[in-house]
Parts: sequence; structure tokens; C-alpha cells
Amino acid sequence: MPHPRLIVAISGASGFVYGHRLLQLLQGSDIEVHLILSRAALITMGAETELRLSDVTDLAARVHKNEDIGACVASGSYRTLGMVIAPCSMKTLAEIANGIGSTLISRAADVMLKERRRLVLMARETPLTLTHIKNMLAVTEMGAIVAPPVPAFYTRPAELNEMVDHTLGRVLDLFDIEVNTVKRWPGLAAQRRAEVS
Repeated sequence: MPHPRLIVAISGASGFVYGHRLLQLLQGSDIEVHLILSRAALITMGAETELRLSDVTDLAARVHKNEDIGACVASGSYRTLGMVIAPCSMKTLAEIANGIGSTLISRAADVMLKERRRLVLMARETPLTLTHIKNMLAVTEMGAIVAPPVPAFYTRPAELNEMVDHTLGRVLDLFDIEVNTVKRWPGLAAQRRAEVS
């Protein structure tokens, strides 16, 4: 591959900021980003942000329609590093857990699983039903990584953007992509020394 490729999908769960910021963070890398947006994601974008669609799509090398199940990323022969769904709705999680490839997001996720590529699902819901938990177990057993957007408070974040960036940095760690947004845990002794000084 001339450039390593990463699929970024944004589903309709609350937390559109995660997908948008992930695209921004990847701008400074050599990663060729393939973006898929669900219809529900566009509704969430309108409810949670002041963004225009072009503010999001302009951050990707290629944009695919969620209805286009014939897109290049729907095939295992199209090489990628893997896929991140940020955020991942419970509907999308359920489709992946049950092998329902009726949209490009769920089909591309299925490709990641069958090709043994990295699939990270930023599952966004609370509280969780037993069905949600079973679906998370199912995709984990298939090889996916469920990474809910849970903030780390040892970093002492001062604002929301710090929490978002740290979480996304940890997600990109899973692909060995460094974007310098993670405040690494120094160990308890070093943490205490920093607090005292």
C-alpha cells in the first residue's frame, strides 16, 4: 500500500465529536482515511454540533455512502489497517454481532473480522441491557475490541476536549498510530511527586 488505510465510521450514537475529532487527529499522519457516515450520524451531527457535512467529509481521503455495499472497503481484498467506529451505536453493534451486513458500516466491520484485522468499536450507551452486554461479548469473541469512550481522570483534564483527545489517542494506540494526545501514566510514585511539586 502506498499509504496505510484506516476506515473510520460514524454511527448515530451520541458523541459525534469522537468521530469528527478522530478525523482531525489523523490529518497530521500518513494514514489514508476512508469515511462512512450513517444516516443517523447525520441527525446526531445536527443535534450535537454546528458542523456542516463538508466540515467532516473534507477530512477524509475517500468518503463512502453507507448504502454502497459494493464499495472497495466492503472487500477483504482491499487492504486496510482496520476500522474504528466512533461512536458505535447499539444498533450497529447488534448488526456486527449477528453478521448482518446490510449497510457498508456493518459489512466493512464484518470484513475486518473475517480478515482478522483490527476492529475497534467505541460503543456508546448507558445503562446497558443484557442484550448490549451479550453483543459486546459476541464481537469480543470474534476478535473486535470494545472501547467505550470512558475518560481517564488521572490526567486531571481541565476541559472536555482533553478527555476526548486522550480517549481517541488510546484508540489509535491500538493501531500503533501516535498522535501525541495521550498523557501516559507515569506510575504512582511519579504521579505523587508531580502533585507535590
